[in-house]
Amino acid sequence: MNDRKRILIIDDEPTALDLLRRILEMKGYDVLSAVDGQEGIRQFRYQPCDLVITDMVMPVKGGLQTILDLRKHAPDLPVIAISGGGTIAKERYLTVAGYLDNVITIAKPFTVDEVTGAVEKLLEAQEPGPSKET
Repeated sequence: MNDRKRILIIDDEPTALDLLRRILEMKGYDVLSAVDGQEGIRQFRYQPCDLVITDMVMPVKGGLQTILDLRKHAPDLPVIAISGGGTIAKERYLTVAGYLDNVITIAKPFTVDEVTGAVEKLLEAQEPGPSKET
């Protein structure tokens, strides 16, 4: 049985998508990708993931609506929201996402350590604690 964690990356920027994919695959994760929120939701329905990384500013369906729609299917889904900004400063997009439970926000440009640290933190929080035998 494969116990590798599956991560879905949703970003309309090919460079960011490729970089995130490489980082996560080097760490041993199975990675799926989508170029907008609508495609990401479709992918998630066919292949549920342990964690989603989504850009906040994308065509077709933005990151915030994508997170809300994904949470209809998986209420406890851990999410990393990333943004380089758009019509408003990136901090504003990330602040809104940060109000949601089980979401970590990261501003672009990001470091490898920021991404891997956030992924590990969210996935560790999902792991059941050690069972206590009585």
